Amino acid sequence: MALTACTSSPTGRSQLLMFSSQDMAQLGAQSFDQMKQEEKISRDRKINAYVQCVADSITRHVGPLPGFTEWEVVVFDSDQVNAFALPGGKIGVYTGLLDVAQTPDQLASVIGHEIGHVIAEHSNERLSRSQLAGAGMQIASIAIGGSDYSQYQDIAMASLGLGVQFGVLMPYGRAQESESDIIGVQLMNQAGYDPRESINLWYNMAQQSKGQPPEFMSTHPSHDTRIADLQSEITRLPVSSSATPNCRRP
Repeated sequence: MALTACTSSPTGRSQLLMFSSQDMAQLGAQSFDQMKQEEKISRDRKINAYVQCVADSITRHVGPLPGFTEWEVVVFDSDQVNAFALPGGKIGVYTGLLDVAQTPDQLASVIGHEIGHVIAEHSNERLSRSQLAGAGMQIASIAIGGSDYSQYQDIAMASLGLGVQFGVLMPYGRAQESESDIIGVQLMNQAGYDPRESINLWYNMAQQSKGQPPEFMSTHPSHDTRIADLQSEITRLPVSSSATPNCRRP
């Protein structure tokens, strides 16, 4: 196991990271490979080209990250309104998201947000907290190659932010979600997208999930809180020097 390290996130928040970037990249790759085996992958060339275009336009503004050299993007054919990014440069987008993220700018907002989790090492932070609580011993062994990943697949995916069962292992905390929102709008602004579309995206999300539980019951900030925080961050963004990427929605 890597040495325990106290560090700061990109927004200056204190973090405890107990795993190396290489360990986290390995865990991310294992989980991603498992998902590609279990989930239906979209073979629609136009949709794949569109999602890849938006993802590429964002990732080229991400500096080198330890543990991997290239990003891999996979589109899953599912009605789920979801996307994710894992340590090791793995990005997954569900086709159902395209019904809510209705423009390239809005899709860039989601992908930028998910990449924000990777940049800020939120999975490492989540896993480190579980380790301190005694719940991460099995994952620690997986991360360094000492156990069969398949035995602990659900725990591993939950630690990476892929688990959604309330009361088991929550994906990310509110502070981490808000931090990724900030990183996401910064990235999309650098890439030449309109950061104001991130707000329109969350209006769409609010309409899609009218039954959302109160904010205190969720790790995600409420839609109203999220929109207010995004509006505040957008006013501080510099004017981008990048041209708007030519990613055409099919």
